Amino acid sequence: MRLLLRFLLNALALVVAAWLIPGIVLASPGAAIIAGIVLGFVNAVIRPLLLILTLPFTLVTLGLFIFVVNAICLALTALVVPGFSISGFGSALLGALVVSLVSWLVAALLSDSGR
Repeated sequence: MRLLLRFLLNALALVVAAWLIPGIVLASPGAAIIAGIVLGFVNAVIRPLLLILTLPFTLVTLGLFIFVVNAICLALTALVVPGFSISGFGSALLGALVVSLVSWLVAALLSDSGR
């Protein structure tokens, strides 16, 4: 159940990012759901590998390079999912920031630990 909620949370965050950032396009709600599922898998499998490989850059930039890693994960998702496209790296970077903020906010609101 938590996994399904996480995928839907990713889909909602992607819809918000597509609404706010002109370079991100979602063709349909189905594309948003599929992109949320793919983004969840990319974040679970590929992102940890990227974080390990880019650890020196992350340390030198005091953690700011993680935004670039998130943008790469979002761009990989856009490459795989039909109906989801990103026009450039700037849009991917801003989209990754929006997706991270929305996911964090909704997860904080739905968290059971605060009760």
